[in-house]
Amino acid sequence: MTEITYYGHSSFLVKIGDKQIVFDPFISPNTKASHIDVSKIKADYVLLSHGHEDHVADAEAIVKNNNAMLVSNYEIAVWFAEKGVEKYHPMNHGGSKIFDFGKVKYVNAVHSSTLPDGASGGNPGGFVIKHAHGCFYYAGDTALTYDMKLIGEEFKIDFAFLPIGDNFTMGIHDAIKAADFVGTKKIVAMHFDTFPYIEIDLDDAKKAATKAGKELILLNIGESITL
Repeated sequence: MTEITYYGHSSFLVKIGDKQIVFDPFISPNTKASHIDVSKIKADYVLLSHGHEDHVADAEAIVKNNNAMLVSNYEIAVWFAEKGVEKYHPMNHGGSKIFDFGKVKYVNAVHSSTLPDGASGGNPGGFVIKHAHGCFYYAGDTALTYDMKLIGEEFKIDFAFLPIGDNFTMGIHDAIKAADFVGTKKIVAMHFDTFPYIEIDLDDAKKAATKAGKELILLNIGESITL
């Protein structure tokens, strides 16, 4: 079982055993997450899917507050190293690394990636995390892609963090197809309702998921669940 806490937008804390992994922390600039105190977040690892501000805003603070390990693609890892992050691990598409909480594979995403100061964020990606008690997919920001079928062929995915906000990423209907491709019935929704561009009808999204035989998990900011 995996414990998940939602911090808004695409930001999650995932507990695997005694390790805590933060994904794409965009918390302090998000007015909808104003009740979350970034300084109190405990993390052993921070994983970043790409370089956009709405995915990396609080990464430096969380890493430095906890002496955590930052994991991302090469360009992003080096960019943070130049900002004084001492513990980092660079990856690139198709590569895997075994950490003390499990195995991480950096997989393809179809999006863009520019860091807050305009520097190149390299190629965007997602993560497949395989650990002692299960396996999940964090898609990052992405379009639907046939590459997701390769994930389903290689891994038994228990659940997937998928964007559903449309406009900049997949919408709910493509997210449902993505869940089919990776072989899971459970979608943990992300990247929706934070900004006007990605505001969606949540009731319609729920109906679409139910009709397709999927469980669409829509967490409140600050809420924790176990999957």
